[in-house]
Order: sequence, then structure tokens, then C-alpha cells
Amino acid sequence: MRPGQARDARITQHGCIVTIVLILGPNSGDQWLWNPLMQRATLISNGGPSMKALVYHGPGRMAWEEAPKPGISAPTDAIVRVDATTICGTDLHIMKGDLPATVDGRILGHEAVGTVEAVGSAVKNVKPGDRVLVSCVSACGACRFCREGRYGQCLGGGGWILGYMIDGTQAEFVRVPFADTSTYPVPAGVSDEDLLMLSDILPTSYEVGVLNGHIAPGDVVAIVGAGPIGLAAMMTARLFSPSHIVAIDLADTRLEAAKRFGADVVVNNGRDNPLKAVRDLTDGLGADVAIEAVGLSSTFELATELVRPGGRVANVGVHGKSATLHLETLWTRDVTITTGLVDTFSTPTLIRLLAGGQLQTSVFVTQRYALDDMMAAYDTFGRPAETGALKVVLTAGGTSPNGKVAVLAGATA
Repeated sequence: MRPGQARDARITQHGCIVTIVLILGPNSGDQWLWNPLMQRATLISNGGPSMKALVYHGPGRMAWEEAPKPGISAPTDAIVRVDATTICGTDLHIMKGDLPATVDGRILGHEAVGTVEAVGSAVKNVKPGDRVLVSCVSACGACRFCREGRYGQCLGGGGWILGYMIDGTQAEFVRVPFADTSTYPVPAGVSDEDLLMLSDILPTSYEVGVLNGHIAPGDVVAIVGAGPIGLAAMMTARLFSPSHIVAIDLADTRLEAAKRFGADVVVNNGRDNPLKAVRDLTDGLGADVAIEAVGLSSTFELATELVRPGGRVANVGVHGKSATLHLETLWTRDVTITTGLVDTFSTPTLIRLLAGGQLQTSVFVTQRYALDDMMAAYDTFGRPAETGALKVVLTAGGTSPNGKVAVLAGATA
């Protein structure tokens, strides 16, 4: 099937990936992905068995509802029963409309631990019954960027596609493309909840923040934003023995959490001057590394102000709107600024650190819910200043704090 052959269909395009949803006729509801580089169409779902899933219906609107259960559509696929999943700040960005390539009808979510139910004929390393971590990034393993370990830039139909370009993990089942290179076995003695934090936030913060920032022993590191990504950056920055970690946020509750994650200096920039706090630590120079972990123009600009001449700014936050780059002040200061989408090349290393007791990821989890209480979990996660939420974990057959399901403002139940 090619895009030009689709009749009575809704067609959307993002980069080289074209999504085709048939809306009329006997195959109504079928979803296909067309990749012109690969000259191949992939059937994502059809009108077969159903499951429950968190379905996006445009900015501010979502529902926990019946959706088609995924099936094998490519020889490299695996179907995974979701045992545990979570909600990411990027999911909230989608709900705000910051990522317009996410279409109505998309199942959200890109983090999961689960049990393999079925595999395609070309899958060699994963079999039914295996317990696996589902990576937030899928990797074809064969394209130029995958061969360089830059899986987030995959040209062969991978990259960050789960819960964005194809249906994701906030569901009872998920289709995982390129299963051999996009899943990791669950180590003995490691809980689903602990391992789940390595699906996205730990590798994202470690790679895009800590490694891109080239943190070295003795560095002063300023981290703007003490949400889950910022806290994960604090946790993994400690692996490199910085002299100080300065956490900057507007919420006192998150700054208290930052102290538990490794920050020795905390600044509420609604009350205090973060520039003065950092310069007081550095003889007036500024931070060696500033990590932006929010995704706003104001926080990006603050990160560039905090860094010393010759220092490094690592942007991790997801920006839905433009940010100003003040080259009029930065051009003489030899400042390096990096951006990036996580590649997940560090996931095996982080799994070894977790299994060896060198990372304690359970501290991220603040609330637990049953999978069926997805809407209540979104409501809790979306109000962190009131609820104290860092990461919420949803499990199949799990229990929730109460039986009342709250609906996110603007969403459909």
C-alpha cells in the first residue's frame, strides 16, 4: 500500500513518516505507516481484538477507552503485555498541543516493562514469556545513525515513535518494532518499578544532560528544573563527582526532593537570585555546566546566563515554543550549547548500575495506580505542586489510592 492508493483516509506526515488511517469502507480503522526511504508500508492495527488504552483526541482531550489490540505487522515486531508503565512530561507536552504531529486516535506513552506475548519471524533474541524493558527509542539497528549508536535519529522507521508516531505503551498491550534492538531483558532481582525508570528519564538525563555536558570531577553543575528529568540529571551527575550540584526551581517541594537526589545547594528563583548563588560558589565565574531541564525560553536563557566562560549548556527540556539565543552576550564567551534527543545507548550501562546497587531509582516513584485508573494518574501527575508527584507508576492488576477516577481538565472520560 502507498499513500497515493489510500481512498477515504486521513493522511498526516512528520519528516519522512506518513501515517494513513482509513476512515471509510470495510477496512475502516486500519492504520498504516509509509516510509518512503524504505519504500514500505506497515500495518499498525486493524479491526481485530480490543484492549483498553489511553487514547489522545487532540490538545486537552484524551480517554481511557477500547482500542484495537496490536498484532504482528512486521517480522521484527514483538507484542508485549504491559505490566508497568508511567507518564512522562513529554506526554503532557503532547496534551498541550506542543507536538502537533501526534494525531487524534494515537495511544500515548513510551515507557514500559512487560511480558512478551508474541514475536515476528525475524526476531532472534526475544521470545514469548520473556520479561523486558521497552525502550522509549526504537532502533532498526542497520541505518547510518543506528550504526553510530545514535538510535534517536534512526532512519529505518525507528527513533522516538512510541506514543508519538505509532501507538504507545499506556495500554494493556503494545507493539514494539525492532524488538531485538529496542527491548532489554529484566535482570534478576530488579523490580519492574525500579527498571521502568530506565525506559526514558534516566538515559535521557544521563546522555543529553550529563554526558553532553561533559561533567568532570570537581565541576560546579547548575540544573534548572527539579522535575523528574532534572532530578535524574542530579542522580547521574553524581557518578562524576562534581564539587557542587545547584538545583533551581520555583517549587519548594521539588527543591526538597532535589536534596535527596544529590543537590547540595537549592535556589527558589521565585524568591532568590540563582546567578548570585552560583557565582558565590565559583569566585564570580559561573557554573562549569548548566543543564536546562524544563523546556521554556526563560529557563533556557537562565541556563546560558549561569554558565562560566568556556562552560557548557546542555539542553534536555522539550521546547514547544521558540527560545531566544542571546548571541550578543554569548559570542565572546566560548560557551558550548548542546541539544539532543535521547539515543538510549547508555541503557545497558544504567541497567548494570541499577542491578549492582549503584542507582536507587525507587526514589522517583511517588504514587501508584492500577492501569485502569490512568485518568486519575494523569490528574495527579499534571498537578505536581499540589500532589508532590515525581513519577507515577501504573501496573496491570495494581491498586490505586482510592476508587475515584479524576478526569484531567479538558479531557474526555
